[in-house]
Amino acid sequence: MPRRTKIVATIGPASSNPEVLERMILAGMDVARLNFSHGSEQDHRDRVELIRSIAKRLGRTVGILGDLQGPKIRVGKFRDARIVLKAGDAFILDADCVLGDQERVGLDYKELPRDVYSGDSLLLDDGKIELRVDHVTNNQVHTKVIQGGPLSNNKGINRRGGGLTAPALTEKDMEDIKLAARLRVDYLAVSFPRSGADVQWARDLLVKAGGHAQIQSKIERAEAIDALEDIIAASDSIMVARGDLAVEVGDAAVPALQKRMIRLARQMNKTVITATQMMESMISSPVPTRAEVSDVANAVLDGSDAVMLSAESAAGQFPVEAIAAMARVCAEAEKQDSQTFVERHELDRIERVEKAVARAVIHTTHHLEVKAIVALTQSGTTALLMSRADVNVPIYAMTSVEETQRKVTLFRGVYPVDFQHGTEGPAQVMAQAEALLLKLGAVKTGDLILLTIGEPIGKPGGTNTMKIIRIGEHN
Repeated sequence: MPRRTKIVATIGPASSNPEVLERMILAGMDVARLNFSHGSEQDHRDRVELIRSIAKRLGRTVGILGDLQGPKIRVGKFRDARIVLKAGDAFILDADCVLGDQERVGLDYKELPRDVYSGDSLLLDDGKIELRVDHVTNNQVHTKVIQGGPLSNNKGINRRGGGLTAPALTEKDMEDIKLAARLRVDYLAVSFPRSGADVQWARDLLVKAGGHAQIQSKIERAEAIDALEDIIAASDSIMVARGDLAVEVGDAAVPALQKRMIRLARQMNKTVITATQMMESMISSPVPTRAEVSDVANAVLDGSDAVMLSAESAAGQFPVEAIAAMARVCAEAEKQDSQTFVERHELDRIERVEKAVARAVIHTTHHLEVKAIVALTQSGTTALLMSRADVNVPIYAMTSVEETQRKVTLFRGVYPVDFQHGTEGPAQVMAQAEALLLKLGAVKTGDLILLTIGEPIGKPGGTNTMKIIRIGEHN
């Protein structure tokens, strides 16, 4: 049984070497993340071309996730690059300041003085420093340091409880959406959406630019929790982005929110990535901590489609080892019973033909000794619907559409297979699929498989048939 939970790895200076990338793919990277916060257009273009060429040579399929920077609200620069704040100090966040000092620092988000009020808590550098707003005058936010520490250039600012009004897409993001369309990325991650309208805004811009990527919403604002169902409904996928979210809602609230988000995404037939600090210690260590192993395993048991590496693979010393360790943990966690997902799936309403077929496949899988599920697909929709039940049987998405092959790299328990067929009838196409499974070693003669197909063949969204096949019975 192949590993079902997928691995997303961020590409950066530590992982742009062709040899390292090849080892990462062989170790288990399913999707490569490009962080548009860093690097030039040419950097991203070179990495996409390299990843796709290496994957093709290895006979693998690797998806590409482009991640927009979003309105990261930051302090400006300091004259001496760094200061140290002490509890009780007065400190000013000054929109007009050019170079900061011990008393004040500038802001890249000039509207901050309009967004905060006396008594608000501002958290800097992922919560390491806490400032309490005393009063606001014109373009200056006067604060008192509650929790001090070192503060350097361009560190992020969050308001406890959320409420900063920066729009979800910046000018840079709008240009990067055009870049994502040119690069033909498979997933586009939208940072800091507050509503379904923010997600639709990004989708509209992507379509206008000629892109066809799946839209993924990163849940990292307090406001996003209140609009969770609206955001998920407008998205193809979500990311449980635990860094900024923990700063805004408090770290103790995140584990329960993670479970809720994963459950909702699965119920709404969307994919979900769990991310942030999953194996943070492996930036400088060849092995993870026991706590990190438990964190990854729990994300798998919660039902994540994928788990993600950030700095571990982008800038760490052990990018290949981090992927290999994550793969081991996922595979072990998947040995646990997944019946809860199946029971939930059985309660879903059926309003589409392909959903009825997917339900029939899942039900049959739990009554017959099925070795594989095969979805002959154009869009990947039926494979996605079947993957929501997390059946303990591999689902092979057989398609001639390259974009669909890459899209399903994020679907839990679904494996892309390049399937080129002509205009033959269903019987001939099914025979070709059976022969390909045998060639790949996915099944052997005498095994029972379930196959879904749509007639007429080649029509997207047309899955309307399930067939039970015993391998080799017609030979």
